[in-house]
Amino acid sequence: MTERIDGHTLLIGLMAYPIRHSMSPTMHNNAFAKLGLNYAYIAFEVGEERLAEAVQSIKALDMRGCNISMPNKQKIIPYLDNLDPAVEMCGAVNTVVNDDGVLTGYTTDGVGFVQSLKDEGIDIAGKKVVITGAGGAGTPVAVQSALDGAAEIKIFNQDDDKYPVAQHNAELITEKTECTATAHHLEDQDEFKDALAKCDLYCDATNVGMGALKEESLVTDPSWFHQDMIVFDTVYSPRETKLMKVAQEAGVKHVFNGLGMMLEQGAAAFKLWTDQDMPIDYIRDLLFSEE
Repeated sequence: MTERIDGHTLLIGLMAYPIRHSMSPTMHNNAFAKLGLNYAYIAFEVGEERLAEAVQSIKALDMRGCNISMPNKQKIIPYLDNLDPAVEMCGAVNTVVNDDGVLTGYTTDGVGFVQSLKDEGIDIAGKKVVITGAGGAGTPVAVQSALDGAAEIKIFNQDDDKYPVAQHNAELITEKTECTATAHHLEDQDEFKDALAKCDLYCDATNVGMGALKEESLVTDPSWFHQDMIVFDTVYSPRETKLMKVAQEAGVKHVFNGLGMMLEQGAAAFKLWTDQDMPIDYIRDLLFSEE
């Protein structure tokens, strides 16, 4: 690392709170080193109260850009000069690019989801999709799926403060894309079961399956799944979630965790900053080898 840093090194940051647990600095700095790029990626614990100053520092220090995570994904928008069309639909930013003092906000989470499917030979276009969750992962997954040609999206969410977001997302997707999207209450288990039976792809974009909820799944009955569908859990730690086990018990042919999505969203940001492709296979082996 020290051999690469000199007077020409450009800084890229990660602004969120808390953020010391993030693997992004390791991922990006190793990718820079592998390609011989003169960048350094540093995590900054920045919450809402210091966000305005932190964004100004991107310009003041001539940083190339930064990643943004919670609680700043929505709060940063008023401080940016331009927004990518996907951001205008999602209402959240996870990547900022600085072009000569002009800050543009992007969201790469949905791109990471769609690209990780493409890596497995799966095209979202024309598919009927069921998504649970309308938060920081569910919203960009839904929006990017629609932008990439999904035929139908059903968004299921609990009847809580995120349900109006699910309704808004569905209305916006239907208005702005060729996809038909609808919002549904997750409490209506009969409707949820019926939607799963008829869909091509189910994506759980909630935090169920990780942390204190690692032994839980929104689907516990394998009979709700069919073999020809795709089941995708955005959680990647643990590597095999309860949902994945239920899907495998049902004989589902294509079952994925969120590792590919995490890598590809990082790769999309990497491309925006450097105009080069991240060495995905190298980074995957470096960070997630199961040896």
